[in-house]
Amino acid sequence: MEQTVVVDDLRMTWTEQGTGFPVILVHGIPTSPALWRHVMPRLPQARCIAWEMVGYGSSRVQGRGRDISIAKQADYLARFLDTIGITRAVFAGHDLGGGVVQILAVRRPDLCAGLMLTNAIGYDSWPIPSVKAISAAGGLVRRLPAAALKPILGSMFARGHTSTEAAEEALRVHWPMYSSRFGPDAFVRQVQSLDVHDTLAIEQQLRELAVPARIVWGDADQFQKIEYGERFARDLKAPLYRIPGGKHFTPEDSPGVIADAIGELLTLT
Repeated sequence: MEQTVVVDDLRMTWTEQGTGFPVILVHGIPTSPALWRHVMPRLPQARCIAWEMVGYGSSRVQGRGRDISIAKQADYLARFLDTIGITRAVFAGHDLGGGVVQILAVRRPDLCAGLMLTNAIGYDSWPIPSVKAISAAGGLVRRLPAAALKPILGSMFARGHTSTEAAEEALRVHWPMYSSRFGPDAFVRQVQSLDVHDTLAIEQQLRELAVPARIVWGDADQFQKIEYGERFARDLKAPLYRIPGGKHFTPEDSPGVIADAIGELLTLT
């Protein structure tokens, strides 16, 4: 069920399901909390909160005139959790959301009872070349009709899923958040907010983080290479669960593997 709350002057949105120990799920680009739609039902023992990053999904208008960098998203998420009374949780992040939860865990270790990263950004792995190209052409992309953006997102999903059917489902689910005339502008704001220094700045602290972790990685991902999954596993002293032939959008392609890794962390709380 989608819910909203005003934190200071900012409306934040999330999808919640279940009861139990809190699990905070954070999506990436170009997705929304719906990324976790197949994972949450597999965690009946948890209170799953799929948080929507400011400036993304149905919250895209909230990004206008605001800092929506990954580092700032970690601040927004911490304020959100403080507002709704979450004092301890397991965090799971995919893509950009993985960067958000890494930064939050470093800044607020009191909040973090466990950390699951799946095909997440980190270190110097991002932004990927295609996103850099879109950022550089932002002035042109902003002026495109929304319909012209659809094949761009369709290509991202096609490259990032293991089947045509899964890619088509993902486009149906996530495209409506970009389909209005404001969609191209929101997408450009998102890509132009990306700064690799946000994760480089926490590289040392990440290695020092004393928190149970699990790494799940599609080892055929063209966007976030398996080498980065291996690096996370070493630095966080965590098991790495490879998904053979898996691509980028693992919460949609392999929700059972993701849920199992989160479930292991829940047993440690």
